[in-house]
Amino acid sequence: MERWRGRVALVTGASVGIGAAIARELVRQGMKVMGCARDVEKIQKLAAECQSAGFSGVLVPFKCDLTKEEEILSMFAAIKAQHQGVDVCINNAGLGHADHLLSGRTSGWRNMLDVNVLALTICTRETYQSMKERNVDDGHIIHLNSVCGHRVVAFPDLNFYTATKHAVTALTEGLRQELRLAKSHIRATSISPGLVVTDFPSRLYVNEPQKAEDLYNLYTPLAAQDVADAVTYVLSAPPHVQIGEVLIQPVEEFW
Repeated sequence: MERWRGRVALVTGASVGIGAAIARELVRQGMKVMGCARDVEKIQKLAAECQSAGFSGVLVPFKCDLTKEEEILSMFAAIKAQHQGVDVCINNAGLGHADHLLSGRTSGWRNMLDVNVLALTICTRETYQSMKERNVDDGHIIHLNSVCGHRVVAFPDLNFYTATKHAVTALTEGLRQELRLAKSHIRATSISPGLVVTDFPSRLYVNEPQKAEDLYNLYTPLAAQDVADAVTYVLSAPPHVQIGEVLIQPVEEFW
């Protein structure tokens, strides 16, 4: 990670869970981390914790609603003005709604597409343009995917979410191919965790807290730090090494 010390990373969805763990770890490793979320106060608190811990990097909070392209573009403009641009983009933000294919709400489907697919793609485009205009050819774009991006489990509550994650798998490979055609050495990686201890289940089952709790009784899940460690592993690979996919699951996970 030494070569990333002092470089700029963007982490979307940095206020809680996996995003917060990734932001904290990259700050500990000496990076300048731009952390964005709608709830910026949680990122401000995390930034203060990182400073108190004596980490060599810094966490800069950005308030951004990723469902609004104008806010994403405004954030990238601010990062350019204040920190030149983005060298590492961690597209972590994602969400799920238990809206079945036969009876779900269109609004729920649209929200998942807006965050899990469109925001990820917009941030990727803007990151690449930021790198290109500064002649940065060693950057890295990492998509936080899911095991659901590689298989369809018999779990109707996640069917549409699974579709969005299959899109992330395709977008990662498409990105890798476009970068190769552009003769770029910027790398693209998908990291696909299984069940992780986050607030994802409680948001998925906002009106059914017992269902969320029951998920964690199936087996011992991953910790958010496990995923953050996977991010640093990928970033630590030599510049000529392309790690296209990291699948990380609890040893007891059965799908």
